Amino acid sequence: MPNPMPRRMRQGPLHFPARIPFVEEMGLELWHAGDGTSELRVDLDEAHLNSWEVAHGGVLMTLLDVAMAQAARTMHRDGEKFGPSVATIEMKTTFMHPAEGPLKARGKLLHRTPSLAFCEASVFDGENRMCAHGTGTFKYLRALGQRRSHERSHEASAAAQATSTTAATAPEAAGAAPAADTPPTGSRP
Repeated sequence: MPNPMPRRMRQGPLHFPARIPFVEEMGLELWHAGDGTSELRVDLDEAHLNSWEVAHGGVLMTLLDVAMAQAARTMHRDGEKFGPSVATIEMKTTFMHPAEGPLKARGKLLHRTPSLAFCEASVFDGENRMCAHGTGTFKYLRALGQRRSHERSHEASAAAQATSTTAATAPEAAGAAPAADTPPTGSRP
């Protein structure tokens, strides 16, 4: 893993480029994201612990996953404020030491293709011992909200076209009144 982030980059938590309620609920903070690297931090509380009162493996895996994803997103194409969204395709984790106290995760982009990012990350405890290490493959995606908006727009266009076709052949178009007990098209009882 690379050396710790330079002091000039440690000015305080940054805003994540996308809202992720799960990450917010876990209390993860983004302290650096740029040039293919990232750093996240979390102060452990009781909700983060397992039955041995050390960080649960799921907390460590989430730190690794988010650190790698943030590192992958820093390498953007022209015109993007921050890289496109990513989805985890594959992840391998090795647990090395029980994790206690404040934790840091450092992520690094190892290689990028137009559609994939290959990354690694490590989690360190307050004494700078490596507690976990992970590698992952991420797929670059348009933001899901943008895809859903595009899909809704396409569906609305198709529905409008179908309605105009149906309207020309409906009995009402020919001057006939709808049956009193027939609900309007598209409604639910």
